[in-house]
Amino acid sequence: MLIKVSGAAVQGIDAYIVTIEASTSRGIRFFLVGLPDSAVKESHERIISAFQVNGFKFPSCQIIINMAPADIRKEGAAYDLPLAIGIMASVGEISTELLNDYVIMGEMGLDGTLQPVKGALSMAIKTRSEGFKGIILPSQNAPEASVIDGLEVYGAQNLREVVDLLNGRPGHIEPLPKSMMQMQLPSQGYHADFADVKGQKAVKRALEVAASGGHNLIMIGPPGSGKSMMARALPSILPPLTEEESIETTRIHSVAGFTGHGAALITQRPFRHPHHTITNVALTGGGSNAQPGEISLAHNGILYLDELPEFNRSALEVLRQPLEDRTIVISRAQYRVEYPASFMLVASMNPCPCGYYNHPTKECHCTPTVIERYLGKVSGPLMDRFDLQCEILPVGFDDMSSDRQTETSAVIRERVIKARTVQASRFTGEKGIYCNAQMDSRLLRKYAKAEPAAIRMLGEAMNRLNLSARAYDRILKVSRTIADMDSSAVIQPHHIAEAIGYRSLDRASWGK
Repeated sequence: MLIKVSGAAVQGIDAYIVTIEASTSRGIRFFLVGLPDSAVKESHERIISAFQVNGFKFPSCQIIINMAPADIRKEGAAYDLPLAIGIMASVGEISTELLNDYVIMGEMGLDGTLQPVKGALSMAIKTRSEGFKGIILPSQNAPEASVIDGLEVYGAQNLREVVDLLNGRPGHIEPLPKSMMQMQLPSQGYHADFADVKGQKAVKRALEVAASGGHNLIMIGPPGSGKSMMARALPSILPPLTEEESIETTRIHSVAGFTGHGAALITQRPFRHPHHTITNVALTGGGSNAQPGEISLAHNGILYLDELPEFNRSALEVLRQPLEDRTIVISRAQYRVEYPASFMLVASMNPCPCGYYNHPTKECHCTPTVIERYLGKVSGPLMDRFDLQCEILPVGFDDMSSDRQTETSAVIRERVIKARTVQASRFTGEKGIYCNAQMDSRLLRKYAKAEPAAIRMLGEAMNRLNLSARAYDRILKVSRTIADMDSSAVIQPHHIAEAIGYRSLDRASWGK
């Protein structure tokens, strides 16, 4: 008897349907074809054990299973459940009436207990788009998949529950209701708050501008000036994820296996802070089995690189293309996948190896050649991609010892949300554009309208600082954000002046 069971596999962050064809005939052999890897082949032993523990008899006949499309390699143990269901249905132990309505996926233990799988949300999206009625998954993955409208999602604890469901005896298993999260996050859920940052008023303003427009930012200053602390506080002033952004983010983390079991959607913007010893593959993604890297895991959030010059030069250079295109394409001999990579790049660094170049009180012992070589570890093209460049000086004693209350992250966040609301309204008709930093040249010409005096000021700055065309665009984007924060429809000269002030490292006189 020939039976077909539908499963799913994930490539990149997108899923595709895998049809498992099970056929029984006279004989005693077991064949599994369709480019299964070792983990898939080992499912035979897990299935036999699960059958015995749950009181099912493994068929004493020849079984041939094909996994189509046969030219794509099948990886992982998530095919255990559909393979087991296909074997049982091929010998008449499971009714075939419901098999065509559902996609089935799950890893099984030796006792038939179902273990969570990766990419459940992507599988659910594909299941709905292919017209299936629903999806059957391990109970830990069901809440994640249940956010998709128009899809029945069943979460099962073990093999027997799935068998009972397909035989019309669902017992206590019911479709999960659609479970959307609360989009507004409490500020106390963050590890750092701007109320704890003493002094650094100008830098806080720069971070607020960066958060309001989704801009890249670099901070350069001596050790102990608060660079890392302020970077870690930055997520606390970012606006909440929209539903669309939340689904995008969850899909990436689900494929990587980083979503919490029993969780629905990721509701907090990611904050990724890899160590400077990270490899190129870990940063960009890929590997023998394609996985998203740190730049994709930071999608819709922040990628923070502390001690920027200490990172491998080649690892830093691969950031240049994703920062422009907001996607990363991984091409290998075995596969080609595309991951989203729309993130805020926030970096910090010392001005020299000893850290005290341009310090107001401490003497730097580095020679000009050593300083130049140190700063040269970050290439000009990469530095050009930072919208805001901020020089940080140490906090004075009066600020450190002051008991004066400063603004909390919650207060700043309200202003950021207000500015982002203006941008969301502006980009309503632009797909995939949520903030000013995502504007390309066409959108910049359309939305970044400036007064003639502001344009003249920008032209003078371009000539005086010898700025690139990319820097010109980034100044306009930052100016547009500052204007939004001021509720101004047109960019005015003081908006341009503030944006130019955030190009500290472009000045030839910096540090002198």
